[in-house]
Amino acid sequence: MTIVINVNGRDHTVEAAPETPLLYVLRGDLELNGAKFGCGLGQCGACAVQVDGQAAYSCLLPVAAAQGRRIRTVEGLGTVEHPGVLQKAFETEQAAQCGYCIAGMIMRAQALLDANPRPTETQIREHMQPNLCRCGTHMRILRAIRRAAGLPAETV
Repeated sequence: MTIVINVNGRDHTVEAAPETPLLYVLRGDLELNGAKFGCGLGQCGACAVQVDGQAAYSCLLPVAAAQGRRIRTVEGLGTVEHPGVLQKAFETEQAAQCGYCIAGMIMRAQALLDANPRPTETQIREHMQPNLCRCGTHMRILRAIRRAAGLPAETV
């Protein structure tokens, strides 16, 4: 089936079965490899993207359900030469260990900061709770989000 999806502000026409996970289309058809396959069950967040400004698991979202919606991936936030504010904060705070979860973490955090540029510590922690980092860099990830929001580095 021919499906048109808008990813990072650009329309893309793809041939895919309607039930194909958006993640597979992003990685396989569009070669946007930031979102990763983690669990395939929406339990880890490695595949997180934004759908109409909200964090969503691309491993669970059928590509047909993405039609007519705005999809944003980590590639849509900045480039290596010109990273976005949140990407730069993750780099500065050395929030990536292996890097596998980072795109999903950034996309979930970006959704929060887009909706609430100055979240409280509780709001940050609650919003980020669904995403897992197997390397244990959660504290650096939280510092990066605080940095991007212009909040104090350490809040307890």
